Amino acid sequence: MDPLSEAKIVDSWGRNAAPWITAVRERQIESRRLVTDQAIIDAVLSCSPRSVLDVGCGEGWLARALAATGISVVGIDAVPALIEQARQAGGGDFRVASYEDVIAGRLTLSVDAVVCNFSLLGHASVAGLFGVIRSLLKPQGSLLVQTLHPLIACGDHPYEDGWRPGSWAGFHEDFSDPAPWYFRTLQSWIGLFPEHGLRLLEMHEPLNPLTRKPASVIFIAQVTD
Repeated sequence: MDPLSEAKIVDSWGRNAAPWITAVRERQIESRRLVTDQAIIDAVLSCSPRSVLDVGCGEGWLARALAATGISVVGIDAVPALIEQARQAGGGDFRVASYEDVIAGRLTLSVDAVVCNFSLLGHASVAGLFGVIRSLLKPQGSLLVQTLHPLIACGDHPYEDGWRPGSWAGFHEDFSDPAPWYFRTLQSWIGLFPEHGLRLLEMHEPLNPLTRKPASVIFIAQVTD
């Protein structure tokens, strides 16, 4: 298997499902605890959706948080172990589905908002997903994306699009075989929206209160007429 590929991303998350569930439910990840979890909840609520598709929902924490406010949520993930845990915890309609399934039109629904919370890690899969987002959204529907801030995540690497090896630095020792990810510059992220018939309305840079640096970047876009 190519170590820098879409397939390797899914393979790695399958291997690390159990420690990830523990990390999320025990709130072990500082940036999430301090900033990014509430940031994406607030962003979604600002769009006032009645229905949401959570793409790459993992063990379902975001779906549960949104459901608690009265929103109807469908969550999808390619990792069966994560969906199993999401179903057990409740709060949404959870389905095993890969991005390839979505791109192929196997997911038939129409929602007010699609949210991708740190779940857009690949190259072709992300472009393909953007290409079908409009078919999943109601008129004036919203797409929300939270991802690592490119200026922070770039590190010492060249500031250019490309595959990067993954790392579990700072995570529990139970994690292994980290997933690769495809780095995009801020310009590349911004360009994805108009390329696929979406108007970028807002961009937020939630700050980590300890470092005073962006913990992430959140894009809010809307279907164009």
